Amino acid sequence: MEIPNYKPRLHYLEKLKPFINQNIIKVIVGQRRIGKSYYLYQLMDYIREQNPNVNLIYINKENLEFDQIKSYIELREFVETRQRADVRNYVFIDEVQEIQSFEKALRHFMLSKNIDIYCTGSNAQMLSGDLATLLGGRYILQKIYGLSFTEFLVFHNLQNTNESLQLYLKFGGLPYLMNLKFDNEVWSDYLINIYSTILYKDVVWRNNIRNFNFLDALVQYLAHNTGNIISAKKISDYLKSQQISMSPQSVINYLDFLTHAFFVMKAERFDLNGKNIFESGEKYYFEDLGLKNAITSYKPSYINQLIENAVYNHLKIFGYEVRVGVFGKREIDFVATRNNSQIYIQASYLISDESVEAREFGNLLELKDNFPKYVVSLDEFAGDNYKGIKHIHLRNFLSNEI
Repeated sequence: MEIPNYKPRLHYLEKLKPFINQNIIKVIVGQRRIGKSYYLYQLMDYIREQNPNVNLIYINKENLEFDQIKSYIELREFVETRQRADVRNYVFIDEVQEIQSFEKALRHFMLSKNIDIYCTGSNAQMLSGDLATLLGGRYILQKIYGLSFTEFLVFHNLQNTNESLQLYLKFGGLPYLMNLKFDNEVWSDYLINIYSTILYKDVVWRNNIRNFNFLDALVQYLAHNTGNIISAKKISDYLKSQQISMSPQSVINYLDFLTHAFFVMKAERFDLNGKNIFESGEKYYFEDLGLKNAITSYKPSYINQLIENAVYNHLKIFGYEVRVGVFGKREIDFVATRNNSQIYIQASYLISDESVEAREFGNLLELKDNFPKYVVSLDEFAGDNYKGIKHIHLRNFLSNEI
């Protein structure tokens, strides 16, 4: 097959390299249009660079050319008719969840020592049920996110300036935007179309949802309350005031559908004293800032939300588990852990007066451990330390791996 041009995303390739040619299925997941297909092309190129004498078998379930592959039976037949015994075979399946009982075919392929398997999916439910049962311990999961800020600069040939940061906060990190000119209307039309596609294909259709009005109202609520602590009961009560009746349990189910589609991400609240997860009340952030803005429109009044969402996404891109820290009546925006390290972060628009300074820095000063502590804002003078707490401009924070 002829591989189209793409911009490499080396951060992800480096993480996956140790698993190439290992007898373990590589499962690549992420929101629709986040760049999973082009990442597969990047993997194909890398594998052929290492050994030109290989056999690549590619299936893209969004392409009608492969429409006849509807179940694991057709998948097995397709691969076996193209498999070669004299070379190493690499099987790449894009949007594998569109194939019924695909996990049965993948388990069958694993019996061959001459096949290396890579597949992508746009729904976290593909990892539940039979996949986890049949392939438990025999697959590695890699999550692909939208473009980081530094990737955004590369994809759009931009300099690292505050103006570029504003574009990133406004339009987000969907890779295809690099093919569209910088035009508010053009980009907005594209983002609204992607939002509709995700909602219908990965949420409504996949979960047999009939109450679309409720789903749309729920997404609107999340977009307007990004970074706020919410609960299923609070959402249910609010929607009742809007003449939309839905039980708290139904709200929880719909929230799960949205997270399974990688449309939003949930940040649980963590008790820093008792080291426990709160059973209710969490924050939700959007996987892509542009899609959030497509729902609410880009407004200066939402700048705090966008800053907080951008910080959260950056931490997730670089492998942190991110929670909201709670101790007593105080709250830390983000408690981020990775391996044996931990950092604390407060995100703010501007440290405009002493009361804001006392809130953002004061909460961190109450923490008595020695883990790094940061305040991230848009203050131009950011860069100093305040009693051991690092004050960083958002652009500098997003330009580096913490």
